[in-house]
Formats: sequence, structure tokens, C-alpha cells
Amino acid sequence: MRLHPRTQAARESIFPKMSQLAARLQAVNLGQGFPSSPPPAFLREAVQRALGRFDQYAPPAGLPQLREALAEEFAVEPESVVVTSGATEALYVLLQSLVGPGDEVVVLEPFFDVYLPDAFLAGAEARLVRLPLEEGGFRLDLGALEAAITPRTRLLLLNTPMNPTGLVFREALKAVAELARRHQLFLVSDEVYDELYFGERPPRLRDLAPERTFTVGSAGKRLEATGYRVGWIVGPQEFMPTLAGMRQWTSFSAPSPLQAGVAEALRVARKEGFYEALRESYRKRRDLLLYGLRSLGLKALEPEGTYFLMAELPGWDAFQLLQVARVALIPASAFYREDPPPWLFRFAFCKGENEIALALERLAPVVNSPA
Repeated sequence: MRLHPRTQAARESIFPKMSQLAARLQAVNLGQGFPSSPPPAFLREAVQRALGRFDQYAPPAGLPQLREALAEEFAVEPESVVVTSGATEALYVLLQSLVGPGDEVVVLEPFFDVYLPDAFLAGAEARLVRLPLEEGGFRLDLGALEAAITPRTRLLLLNTPMNPTGLVFREALKAVAELARRHQLFLVSDEVYDELYFGERPPRLRDLAPERTFTVGSAGKRLEATGYRVGWIVGPQEFMPTLAGMRQWTSFSAPSPLQAGVAEALRVARKEGFYEALRESYRKRRDLLLYGLRSLGLKALEPEGTYFLMAELPGWDAFQLLQVARVALIPASAFYREDPPPWLFRFAFCKGENEIALALERLAPVVNSPA
């Protein structure tokens, strides 16, 4: 007897593994991307008010008040919104709904780790478009993107702001939208870090191609509550009842009191300037880590968004570094199918300034010594 071969997509991810090892070794965890600080008080208080009032199943499409709050955010009708149990479920439901055996999904590499398993579980093939890593950082080669499209391609999956590179796609989105129209492709735009950008607010892909774009979002990333598992899909209204129906066979509905709390908190966050303050806080932490790594003589790439940056630590692997320096990082191999750039690591700066400073202090004596 054996499990079905599809379970090969269910191997343990390096992210929780590194967090467990970091806790055991009392290491500074700059690996898995969860904030050290608690969610804002206005979110926690809203969830407390929801307990005892919203304790039973929500509709598969989501609590009406959360769909309405998200509709205001995205300037759409509530019928264009489906609430999910985190962005991970949103991506799974979309891949199950948009592609199947014989289809292809174009994915940019490096990629967030759920994209390839989701394509595989849907029976589709992932075609990777590798972002060249140049002296100034990663860039998108639009020519290579178009060259990856074949008659079997049905979907292009984009992540902006992008984990793990920190890229924010701006002008390139117009070309992506035109490309999708020319080849009659669906677009999935993973925008869980949509409020974590540095500089001018980036455009949304759905504003350029609303008829074919499904935007994925996350309350966990916006509101510093990754354990709440409240995400969403915003897409063409004609497809959304079917996506809500697909959710009946996954988690059925996200937790009702958390949906109610998020619905209230989203309006408070926008009204009280929470996102602006959050971006400024992350800018300070980004600069502390970025210039700290550069002061150690390391090549560190400045991110335009997210709370991740990538840097090279020549001669080290993640497990050696964890043992010797007691700093947990994620190696680039977690974001590549094969042949990752050597010595490249992802650092998460969604941690306290004291944690970032301690990580730099621990890295200083070891990064330029032999592993």
C-alpha cells in the first residue's frame, strides 16, 4: 500500500522547519515571514466584539460585511469578492478553477513556494521565467516572459510586491496586461503585500485588465496577523459564484469572528493612517538590516516592497549558519526549482529592531570567515 504520487507536493516546507530549529536553538528568526509584534489593538478589539455574535458558519463567499469592506477597498461590487482561509487557500482555489491537465501556468522564478505545488495538484505544468540577477538586483525580462507562452498556456501568475525579491512591478504591468489580452490568458495577481511598498503607490494589475485578473490579498499581511488566516479574491463578477462554490470543498468558510473583526479593522486602518505608519516602520527596519549587512561587506539588494530582502553570504548554507551564528534565514533554493544563485539568502525584516540588531551582531564575526 502507498500514498498517491500527488503527495510528493506535500513535503515539509523549509519555512516551518527553520522556525522550529530557530526556537530550539534560541536563534534570531529572520527566516519565516511572520511579524514579531502583535496585531494592532483596533483589530484585536474588533475580534473580541465579534466573539459571541459571529460564531457559526459564514457563507462560503464570506461574511457580507467583509465583502462590503473589501469592495470599498477595491472599488468593486461585493459580488466581485470571495473571502478565503488565507491567501494560500485563495491561490489553491484559483489554480483548481482556472487550469487543469494539459494546461500551462507561467510563473516567475524565484517564486513563492506554494505556486508550483498548486499547479501540480491542478494537473497543470508550470513554465518558469527566471528573473535575471544583475549587479543592481533582479529584473523582469518581458521578452523571456512572452517567449514562455505556448498554445497550452492558460494562466500567468504574478506576485507584486514580490516575495522573495522585494521587486515592485510598475510600468511592466501594462505590458503584462497587453500580453495576457493578446494570448487570451487569465491573470492571477498575488498582492498580499499590497500595502508594503516603498515609494509611490504601485498600480494594480486588475485596473489594467479587470476582465481577466484575479487579485489575491491577505489580512494577515496587511494587519500583522498571519495566524488569522483571512484572505480574499477579487475578480470578474461572472466567475465569483463558481469560486465561492469551489470553497465549499476546501475549508467551506474562513473563521466567522475573524472575518467580522477584519471587516471592521480594514476601515479603521484606512481611516487612521495605519498603513502609512506601518510602511514607515518597515522602511526603518529595512534600512537597519540593509546597511547593517552592507557594513559587513555583504552584497545586499534593496527591496522596493514586502518585508524581505535578499543578500549573499558566500561559503555558508542555512543550517550551518543557524548552528554557528544562531540566525535563521531562508536559502534561495526554497524559491527555485533548480540551480539557485549561490550563497543567496532571504532575510525577513518583519521583526523588532532589537532582533535585527542582534542578528547583525551575531553575523558579524562569522560571515567573512570559512564555514
